[in-house]
Amino acid sequence: MLEEILDYYNVHQALERVERNKGSHGIDGMPAKSLREHLMNHWPSLRDQLTKGTYVPEPVRRVEIPKPNGGKRKLGIPTVTDRFLQQAIAQVLTKVYDPTFSDHSYGFRPNRRGHDAVRKAKSYMKEGYRWVIDMDLEKFFDKVNHDRLMRTLSERIKDKKVLRFIRRYLQAGVLEDGLVRPNTEGAPQGGPLSPLLSNIVLDELDKELERRGLRFVRYADDCNIYVRSRRAGIRVMNSITLFIEKKLKLKVNHEKSAVDRPWKRKFLGFSFTNHRKSPKIRIAKESIKRFKTRIRELTSRKKSIAMEDRLEKLNKYLVGWLGYYQLTDAPSILKEMDSWIRRRLRMIRWKEWKKVKTKGKMLRRFGVPRPKAWEWANSRKAYWRIAGSAILHKTLDDQYWASQGLKSLWKRYQTHRWT
Repeated sequence: MLEEILDYYNVHQALERVERNKGSHGIDGMPAKSLREHLMNHWPSLRDQLTKGTYVPEPVRRVEIPKPNGGKRKLGIPTVTDRFLQQAIAQVLTKVYDPTFSDHSYGFRPNRRGHDAVRKAKSYMKEGYRWVIDMDLEKFFDKVNHDRLMRTLSERIKDKKVLRFIRRYLQAGVLEDGLVRPNTEGAPQGGPLSPLLSNIVLDELDKELERRGLRFVRYADDCNIYVRSRRAGIRVMNSITLFIEKKLKLKVNHEKSAVDRPWKRKFLGFSFTNHRKSPKIRIAKESIKRFKTRIRELTSRKKSIAMEDRLEKLNKYLVGWLGYYQLTDAPSILKEMDSWIRRRLRMIRWKEWKKVKTKGKMLRRFGVPRPKAWEWANSRKAYWRIAGSAILHKTLDDQYWASQGLKSLWKRYQTHRWT
């Protein structure tokens, strides 16, 4: 297997993948753009170390990013060299393991994505499975048992040098506050190998759920099981929790896990309507809340930047956001968001005009009669209130913002929604 990992085509593919993904630097400070030159100079010695089994990965760099629901998610960023090597290993292991993974597993797999999992969940609801067991694994990536994982890997990987490297990667340690802390459990998020290892660990859960004939979808450590009644949900919840904690040696977060109606929970940023015969996928309230928080940052009156630059940043976010959330079957919220965004921009424009004279002049330029223009120019109403007034709604209308280059969520949804 090591020869396959070190094959020219495989390592070249891994190099291109790491360069394309870019990403942050590790503890050595080397950026992804320097990786190719580094390998050209050091690949013979690096390959020799890997062949002899003497290569030791560097510790990962600790990075914390905010979670959507509060708190911090800890990431471990390997050096770009280690990311490259992990990617090369992951490509070969994916060929071995992915064909045997469950059809109900959607996370970090070729030709599968979160949208597929959400659509599958919707199909279960249409079949009458209108109760969900929403399982949340507590700090999953920090709790993976190394010995158990290595034992699982050794059942199919017979190359001891590959197994040794994977264990060294797991135990490379974390550089935090200037000190290297050893890893005794867990597979730090941040490297290309972690997602595959997580699927290998949780494949055992998938097989158990399949053996029981349960309807479920899993995306990484997010697992939803669909049943017909609350009573069945509680029974399955208790037995599966026992399996996860006793057999897999993982921890279920009892505060975040629940048996509930699917339309009262969120899954991968989405939720559902409660229509019995034809449930619809809708954007979860928490996702909308995060969206509005980000839009408020981009359209803050405190940030004095040119409208052209503001719209460029805003459009970039809107296009990326809709690229994911256009899966929704309930798009009316997009119209509301468009209207809200334009009102925030009108508020900024009104503030930009500053002086009474400028406000009056600009309103007249947009066709407002002189008396009305000077009346509103002298108004003492707050920015937000004036931004929602008929006078600004008529002058700085939808067509005006489209001419300025603002992207419309609703129009893009109608044009680009995937089928």
